[in-house]
Amino acid sequence: MTDVDLRDPSPMADAAGTTPGRGIRSPGSKGSAGGARRGSPVARRRLAAVGWGVFGIVLLVVLWEGYKALAPADGVLIGETRVLPRTTDLAMPHVWDMIGRLGEPVTRSPSAQALWLVILLAALTTLGIAAAGWLVGVVVGIGLALVMQRWRLAEWGLLPWIVLSQTVPLIAFAPIVKSWGSRVEIGSFEWQDWMSVALIASYLAFFPIAIGALKGLQSPDRIHEELMQTYAAGYWATLAKLRFPAAVPYLLPALRLGAANAVIGAVVAEVSTGLQGGIGRLLIQFAGQASGDPAKAWAPIFGAIVLGLVAAGSVALLGVILKNYRRTEEAA
Repeated sequence: MTDVDLRDPSPMADAAGTTPGRGIRSPGSKGSAGGARRGSPVARRRLAAVGWGVFGIVLLVVLWEGYKALAPADGVLIGETRVLPRTTDLAMPHVWDMIGRLGEPVTRSPSAQALWLVILLAALTTLGIAAAGWLVGVVVGIGLALVMQRWRLAEWGLLPWIVLSQTVPLIAFAPIVKSWGSRVEIGSFEWQDWMSVALIASYLAFFPIAIGALKGLQSPDRIHEELMQTYAAGYWATLAKLRFPAAVPYLLPALRLGAANAVIGAVVAEVSTGLQGGIGRLLIQFAGQASGDPAKAWAPIFGAIVLGLVAAGSVALLGVILKNYRRTEEAA
């Protein structure tokens, strides 16, 4: 049987007056993800996205400093309830003080490392753990999506429980996972504390991936499914040549969201389990020193924000590899 490449419109589809499968483009098609040129709509959208991102950061700084300069020192009170924070240097350091503190030593010890270097090393540790959790979440999420797409009964039975799983409080769930993991011994293998953190990260990561993959696998038009049937294509051939390519515009945003969730799960799990060396532990440690060094307490917060952006942005590399199957992801 002749293989079918659904990235190009088939003669049968053209004869029927239809377009290629939803979310599928030919490699050289006009407006494809890889065909952006200077001045093209795609290039303008990317430039606008960068511009809006910079504008958002500048606006946040202006709001922070504006509130600090204009609001009362005791914050904004409604009756006896404080609805906005105090504006003292202890509660709200200046932005330039927080940035300048990153270049200073983490402690007064002569051999102390710079604060930015300590944050960087901790962020890399957390990033590695979150990446392991994200990979587990990808395998579990796509596996569940395949099962639910293949059997409608499985979708009815599993989907409510997948949604319900995200309502469990993570800060209470993390110590239980660590306790269970410490009892796992298989031969010479011993469960490490970082594995508990990675498992919790995967717990948050798998949910958007499973939902996005399921929606993508169910997205092909009926006419293209019938086309595969006319070629006597089996389930696996249809999955590889139709469903997975059509799922790419839905799966990429889900993978980015899953990466960000994995970072959140890793940071919260480090706080709950007491794992040393990660950015989550520094959040607790530096928060306890905020009364004497308020600018220092914000350094791991900045590190966690950048960590989430790096994790989500790294998934964009997959978009370059899969550019032949991408379209605008607005509908996804």
